[in-house]
Amino acid sequence: MKNLPERTVVFVGGGLAAAFAARQLARAGIDTLVLERGGEPGAGAESRIPSQRDELRWAVRGGLVQDPAAETYTLRRSRTEPARPMRRLAAFLPGTGAGGAGNHWNGESHRWRGYNLALRSRLLDRYGRGAIPADMPLQDWGVAHAELEPYYDLFERLFGVSGRAGNLRGRVQPGGNPFEDPREHEYPQPPLESTEAGLIFQAAARERGYHPYPMPAANSSGTYVNPDGMALGACQYCGHCARYLCEASAKGTPGTLLYPWLRNQPCFELRPHAHVLALEPDAAAGRVRAVRYLDLLTGEECRQPAAVVVLSAFTFTTVRLLLSAGIGRAYDPAAGTGTLGRNLCLQTTSGLSLFYRDRWINPFLAAGAAGTLIDEFTDDNFDHAGLGFLGGGSMGVGLSSGAPIQARRLPPGTPRWGTAWKQAAADWYNHSFGLGVQGSCYPHRENFLDLDPDYTDAFGQPLLRLTFDFRDNELRMSAYCTARAAEIARAMGATHVGPAAPRGRPFDVRQYVGTHVTGGTIMGADPATSVVSPRLQHWDAENLFVASSSVFAHNAGLNPSELLGALALRLGDDLVRYVARPGRLPAG
Repeated sequence: MKNLPERTVVFVGGGLAAAFAARQLARAGIDTLVLERGGEPGAGAESRIPSQRDELRWAVRGGLVQDPAAETYTLRRSRTEPARPMRRLAAFLPGTGAGGAGNHWNGESHRWRGYNLALRSRLLDRYGRGAIPADMPLQDWGVAHAELEPYYDLFERLFGVSGRAGNLRGRVQPGGNPFEDPREHEYPQPPLESTEAGLIFQAAARERGYHPYPMPAANSSGTYVNPDGMALGACQYCGHCARYLCEASAKGTPGTLLYPWLRNQPCFELRPHAHVLALEPDAAAGRVRAVRYLDLLTGEECRQPAAVVVLSAFTFTTVRLLLSAGIGRAYDPAAGTGTLGRNLCLQTTSGLSLFYRDRWINPFLAAGAAGTLIDEFTDDNFDHAGLGFLGGGSMGVGLSSGAPIQARRLPPGTPRWGTAWKQAAADWYNHSFGLGVQGSCYPHRENFLDLDPDYTDAFGQPLLRLTFDFRDNELRMSAYCTARAAEIARAMGATHVGPAAPRGRPFDVRQYVGTHVTGGTIMGADPATSVVSPRLQHWDAENLFVASSSVFAHNAGLNPSELLGALALRLGDDLVRYVARPGRLPAG
């Protein structure tokens, strides 16, 4: 094993969170190393035409996604079932390479409502002591929206987010999202142009008394230079955003805006092709001494000592490393004890399709987040009394969904194959779109993560095992919200409206749900119910921090990327203080 010189701050995983936190450290001149198992996407043909628009390579075969032949996961839907490996990653798409999933995301950028950070208190106060089921371990996070607001603002300025404020310093703004919490500044750029689908949805939603608003997007509506002097081009509405790099450098990503800047900082190093194998804990001292990784180019195992270690990999990788190292107490669902691995949440997506014989939709002319949404049914924005569930979802249209291999919406009754199917596909491709619901997912006692006792990866290490299914609360929520979406769809003047498809079970890993996977190392003010503190510092290892959506105690009805970015930026500032004066950071 090769022993390397100690570094000050070492990040495990080079995704979005690592890049944002490292940016704050670099500005303070602190020695920082990022270990990333993949390469550096964007340096080759994948970001240029015609390769960039290769739907088969990038969207269908997952060219920017973790290779399941080397590392995958196992799934069982209950503790009584055997777990089996996922031979193909389809339900969620962990990224690989510098920037991770933050490179192939669609750009949807939301601030979560502040009450989500104290959701247990919110629901008990609003609905009473019996509102939260005993098998739903919701908890407060220990951080307030007011503390994160400046970091939300910095995220938006660094990524050049396009949007329209809904609540500017306490005053509701026309055309924005009236449900958002007060913000100090307008978005850095005006919203993207609405798609044809968005215009149709907007008119019908307003007719029903709702408040449609343009989706906030890290897709640049014009040319833009961020506070670090990094430039974005204007979106071309080519529709190749989610699962792709951006040919026009118009999408806010770590690979476009953060890592190119970081590479010019003398205190920063990105070490690609470094597959982290293990953490080296010192339980007696309550610290992590080093990180061990395999150099994938030379095959050499390396030991990297660190004064500070930050786990910034995808949710599943972060949890697996902690379980393998024995740092923290593994969750036991039978006894209800332990914290590491609990509160696994996905996203409860659903929707329906609309078809217009005499209206030209042009579904391929879109941006990743050129959408139009309503938030009337998101999270706890509506009264849940008597409904039999908690949570909700944003709903709307207009995301890039016209890639011809994947987007083949057909009216009910269309044959499944043959000449008639081909003709229908040709007839309806330019005349259809989807109306989607992105629903919340609240924790359940039986949804959790642990190490699989039977299966290992290409490096001989145990696979992470998911025990997960959509539970009754999410099924009821999805049925309710999808029915509300169907009511709007029927008012949209379509020739045909496809059947509403609320989320069902069993959970099917062959169908995409969303890469918004949360939980496993949840944050909170009480070590008995959380893995990390509100400052993202591990309770059992003082110099270990977690910057991952694994710290989310539940998943809301909006994209979590901006909240993750805000937490990472705040952590970067905290790490600057920690390096200057190591110790337990105060919670507040």
